[in-house]
Amino acid sequence: MIKFSILYPNVKDGRFDMDYYLNKHMPMAINLLSTHPGYKGVSVERGLVVNASDAPPTYIVMCHFLFNSFEDFRAAFDPHAVVFGEDVPKYTDIKSTVQFSEVALSG
Repeated sequence: MIKFSILYPNVKDGRFDMDYYLNKHMPMAINLLSTHPGYKGVSVERGLVVNASDAPPTYIVMCHFLFNSFEDFRAAFDPHAVVFGEDVPKYTDIKSTVQFSEVALSG
């Protein structure tokens, strides 16, 4: 199994509209990607400051999609890449980092 992660760093003066992301962008992405049989799920995580003395989180939002294989990801994602890219400015001006990972252990 592979994980495709999109990481939004916590940058000064960065804009991230969490309401739009959770209620518009992610439902669209899930609707489009989940039709592929290799899609296994998604999680969205919001970075937290757990008390006043802690440093701010490194990432304000992390999104992780799971697919059976890299080929399954490409087959699901590529036909919609332009749509996803055009939607990004509606919720953020932060340059994301992406990473593909092999899921070596899951519980």
